[in-house]
Amino acid sequence: MDKIKNILDFSLLELGNTQVKVYTLVIILVIYLLTRVVLRIINKALGQKRLFKGLDDGTAYAVFQIIKYIVWLIAIGLILESIGVKLTLLIASSAALLVGVGLGLQQTFNDIISGIILLSERSIKLGDILEIDGDIVKVQVIGIRTSKGLNRDEITVIIPNSLITTNKVINWSHQSKKTRFKINIGVSYGSNIEKVIKVLESSVLEHSKIYNKNLIEARLVDFGASSIDFQVLFYSEDIFEIERVKSDIRRIIYLRLQENEITIPFPQMDLHLKSKEF
Repeated sequence: MDKIKNILDFSLLELGNTQVKVYTLVIILVIYLLTRVVLRIINKALGQKRLFKGLDDGTAYAVFQIIKYIVWLIAIGLILESIGVKLTLLIASSAALLVGVGLGLQQTFNDIISGIILLSERSIKLGDILEIDGDIVKVQVIGIRTSKGLNRDEITVIIPNSLITTNKVINWSHQSKKTRFKINIGVSYGSNIEKVIKVLESSVLEHSKIYNKNLIEARLVDFGASSIDFQVLFYSEDIFEIERVKSDIRRIIYLRLQENEITIPFPQMDLHLKSKEF
């Protein structure tokens, strides 16, 4: 027993009045392992909806991220205390340094605060489809400083959290997983309007990615310079791949218009020449 005590009391490093002994390393290791175990238990409990009922995956992820940062902050404080570093004295003695660092890392702190807001507010969750600066991304990770998303070209986009909280961001899946989209088409003058509407609606019906086929609606929207302009509206849950869906529908519409002898006109311009008599 005395041998074990002597081993634990053995000094590995001396920093002024502070000694780092073997038992200090043991305490640090225990704190680290306990922190990992506690976080794993919390994560599992959140995943199985034991802590809070009615949580979706995105909300559970946000709650866990907040808890994780708090637990690690407490663990780091305990580790510093075990080494002999007094946090109150450390903060007081480095106040001026912290001010300087804060000014230099102002944008970083802004991103961190924005990350805390995103995680606590839950206005954006994992799997949401966002439109940021004209780019469509699917949220994969919401971090404390940056978030990650996958765009339609399957490229990972790293987004500073402050960009999301301070700029105009469209969340296509915030209120509902289904969204209404539209396709515009113009046909030649002289075409049967009712027939065109029927062809457009039946063309959209042929696609498998349409949500609630009873909500498909074709409209006559305008009389253009060269065409009668229509618009067909439909709902889809495949928001991230909607451009591919719309491309497929356009191909179907084009074929069905051809089958029904309905033409899509070229832009036309009438040119009148007036001869000048001398």
